[in-house]
Amino acid sequence: MFIISLNAGSSSFKFAVIKADSLSVVMRGQIAGIGTQPRLIINGVSLNTYPADTSFREAQALLWEWLDDNGYTADRLLGIGHRIVHGGTKFIAPIVVTDKVQDELDALRALAPLHLPFGLGALKVTRALRPNLPSVACFDTAFHATQPDVATRLPLPHEYQDSGYRRYGFHGLNYEHVVRALPQITGQALPKRLLVAHLGSGASMCAIVDGKSIATSMGFSTADGLVMSTRTGSIDPGVLIALMRDKNMGSDDLEELLYRQSGLLGLSGLSSDMQVLLSSEMPNAKMAVDYYCYAAARYAGSLIVAMQGVDAVAFTGGIGENAAVIRQKIMAHLAWLNIQSSQVFVVPADEELSIARHVVNAVGSHQR
Repeated sequence: MFIISLNAGSSSFKFAVIKADSLSVVMRGQIAGIGTQPRLIINGVSLNTYPADTSFREAQALLWEWLDDNGYTADRLLGIGHRIVHGGTKFIAPIVVTDKVQDELDALRALAPLHLPFGLGALKVTRALRPNLPSVACFDTAFHATQPDVATRLPLPHEYQDSGYRRYGFHGLNYEHVVRALPQITGQALPKRLLVAHLGSGASMCAIVDGKSIATSMGFSTADGLVMSTRTGSIDPGVLIALMRDKNMGSDDLEELLYRQSGLLGLSGLSSDMQVLLSSEMPNAKMAVDYYCYAAARYAGSLIVAMQGVDAVAFTGGIGENAAVIRQKIMAHLAWLNIQSSQVFVVPADEELSIARHVVNAVGSHQR
């Protein structure tokens, strides 16, 4: 029996096929370029291309057709796991999706308007295309449900907290994976106080004590915390008020600026791609890299305070795994902590594996 782990984005539909008994990955793939030039990629090899006007629903149907043709038919599947970015305050554990749950999740769209529509849309289409297979929603916010109240509150009047304005945290499926994978990599127990840096196009850090999240850099939204590829990270709210007043910016303008035009792209004026910036000799490219590492180290300091110290650091995500110079620059800012190289680890990200594990547990519980 197999599990399909799905991760829908704005222009791609990523998936993995995972054996249910051993939780070993059979293949990874995606339909990429939806909206421009859709193509099916399996294990890094481009196999099929599709018409430019292929919709998200049609792309999903093509994926299921390919899976059927290659032996992954419904009778061989235990279930389907979906990465859902936000679960709000209600969904703090994976859940088998029913019509009622789907409606409740759809009501949360405003909490993450740039991300939830894709995941929830894919969930709805998958349930229509494969109605007899359990679909399990797995939430990026759930790992952070263990944080104390002082870490999740915003300094606003209480009625706003009651309405859902609070710190949630994200990237939880991968943080969960790091907690499980690191002891397998080191052959030792998980460090008691572990700082994990998830550095990709989106970036965050998490303070983990005894395997549980106690603080993280992202808050109410995925724009908070560290500087990212095109997102600002933390920014003085007074700047936003000034932009609204001085530049006549509305909410859509601010969203475009904060999420898509800032970060490494805005700082460098060149690219949002860290590889491009590291290979460039432009002064602004170097400045963007330096700023990125400086800001990450400053946030690391605050999370270390939350843990009252640190025993090890783990890097994960595309930049965290592949850009050794970024790891070195961040750790250089933290040299005063005397963290030895033997306490700094790289853990390849694998949200799909966390999703598959949740499918096994959720489907088993649901059937019982």
